[in-house]
Amino acid sequence: MNTGQGCEIKAIEFVFPQKVVTNSDLSKEFPDYNFSLFEAKVGIKNRYVVSGGETALDLAKQACDQLFKNIDQSNIDYIIYCTQSPEYILPTSACILQDLLSLKTNIGALDINLGCSGYTYGLTVAKGLILSGQATNVLLVTAETYSKYLHPGDRSNRAIFGDAASATLVGECSNEGIGKFVFGTDGSGYNKLIIKNGGGRNSYQTNADLLSYGTDNLYTDNHLYMDGPEIFNFTSEKVPRIVNDLAEINNLKMPQINQTICHQANAVMLELIRKKCKISKDSFYIDLADGGNTVSNTIPIALKRYSQGLDQSETVALVGFGVGLSWCGGIINLKHKL
Repeated sequence: MNTGQGCEIKAIEFVFPQKVVTNSDLSKEFPDYNFSLFEAKVGIKNRYVVSGGETALDLAKQACDQLFKNIDQSNIDYIIYCTQSPEYILPTSACILQDLLSLKTNIGALDINLGCSGYTYGLTVAKGLILSGQATNVLLVTAETYSKYLHPGDRSNRAIFGDAASATLVGECSNEGIGKFVFGTDGSGYNKLIIKNGGGRNSYQTNADLLSYGTDNLYTDNHLYMDGPEIFNFTSEKVPRIVNDLAEINNLKMPQINQTICHQANAVMLELIRKKCKISKDSFYIDLADGGNTVSNTIPIALKRYSQGLDQSETVALVGFGVGLSWCGGIINLKHKL
């Protein structure tokens, strides 16, 4: 049972694959595109991608092993594994992760199939488990290898997305380290970011038709498709409201939120959100140059990086949004380096 009054994020670790893809590398494949302008505008310098038979679960184990250098893994009593890059259609990847990590067997383990809102959703599930007395120390893992879903000729998405994994320890504490959250779902936009083939609706097609979108970006229905303009419109409309709603539901005034960390999609989108929310640059974190858009990993990576400069307790807003369409934001009390 939870004998404290709340729960908090106690530690975060993250890993990238070893293979790095720079803008210079991409410019050799797409010589007609100005990647210098892309870097200045979108804010991404390089991204990391898996190679060979490396999977999201491999990255997840590496992130957890890194976390366990500083915490006792025998205290873990629940695994929440957020991924849209599962090891298999079945079984649940979280079950495999339990065995790979040699964790005790009298623990819970489940997968969450969510993308860019997955980390914040995962925090709410971890909080619910702890406050209801079902768990004491929850291992929240995010891992994605979107690079496996991208067509080699899809210049836009290959420039944006990267692979990564993170491991977060969420545990009970004597105060409210994790506050209230707000949620949103608009399934009518499910096809704005989608891989159409390979699931129950449409089987994988060996000779799928080659399609294009935007300016000569290639893909098939076996690959990831993103309607960039529609995702941008969705984000610019919904996310600023989330930040304001978070302040209200947590009985805060906007100036009381010391830092806002959103899903690190791209710098253009983030700057638009910041200006709509009327947040100063110092109070709105943007850091996607090294790694790019790593889907559910961007918030824990950004939070870990931001916390390294922490010298006092801060109130931080976390906001995830994207594929689904789905969004979720929450307030945390960040008390120490993670």
